[in-house]
Amino acid sequence: MTVTLKNNESLGVRAKKIANPLSLAILGLCLWMACSRPAFAGNQTLDRCSMAIVTSQSVGSTHICDPKTIRRLAQQGHVFEQNQLGMVSMLVIGPGYDPAQALKWFEQAARKGYAPAQVNLAVMYINGWGTPTNYGTALRWLYEAANRGYARAYYNLGILYQQGHGVPKDQAEAFRYFRKGAEAGDSSAQTNLGYMYDSGLGVAKDLQAAAEWYRKAADNGNALAQNNLADLYLRGEGVPPDDATAFRLFHQAAAQGQTGARIKLGYMYSAGRGTPKDLVTAYSWITAAAIAGDARGLDLQRSLESQLSASQIAQAKENARKLNVEAEAEVSAQLLQP
Repeated sequence: MTVTLKNNESLGVRAKKIANPLSLAILGLCLWMACSRPAFAGNQTLDRCSMAIVTSQSVGSTHICDPKTIRRLAQQGHVFEQNQLGMVSMLVIGPGYDPAQALKWFEQAARKGYAPAQVNLAVMYINGWGTPTNYGTALRWLYEAANRGYARAYYNLGILYQQGHGVPKDQAEAFRYFRKGAEAGDSSAQTNLGYMYDSGLGVAKDLQAAAEWYRKAADNGNALAQNNLADLYLRGEGVPPDDATAFRLFHQAAAQGQTGARIKLGYMYSAGRGTPKDLVTAYSWITAAAIAGDARGLDLQRSLESQLSASQIAQAKENARKLNVEAEAEVSAQLLQP
């Protein structure tokens, strides 16, 4: 049984929206908010600290502070903490969810030239969070952050040009911005640049170049890049066919919750490609994808179900539930890097 799931969730090709409070989904696109980093704090030499809910570990000299300290520093004009409070205000898991308040904090830091806040403010305007949708204002802030060399701004500009939101649709311009973001080290831009080469969008199709950029992003832990690179290895396009490598990459992406990879991994377990055949595990991964809202593996799921006992199905479903819980925790941690 063949499962065809070649896709790119960042570019909206048969994509599913990602339900995350710090991402922006438009027609299946994902424009990600920028996490605060001290490197973009201009000439400020003041102490900086992060909220544990936003970052679980210290970054260099940046340490964890209590919410009162964060708020005090933000009110004193510290852009790093202003951006932190904006992010926390957008966390729907907390009691302080307030898009309008987030908008205020992001704008204060953005006006002082803090690039992560400029990107976050743009995302707010694009998605209409705490303010009416305004692509013109969003573009202004993205251009400002891009002029500061901030990689996430390049990525988001690439998305807007790729889809024609607020600007004329222009694949070549999208490619240019994705490349700038990719060269600046943004893994999502690297993934999308790989996809542009993979599909011949804005550039001549080049599967070897696609594999190269997917690999860079995959090495940076990008689940979608891991999925797309695995797909190239599975099909032997741009790289030699290698089921074992495809299986390893699909497994890495699936563990992060990438549903296309979960379905492909289920297929590989069901067919014994790159791994010993294991129908129960195959059913678990495909069911986990279905629970997450991706129904593309239902045909294979039904086929496997007919080959399993009731007790095996029950165990597989419990495994699928646990896989989703583990993936949600891991993805949350990655999306909120310091």
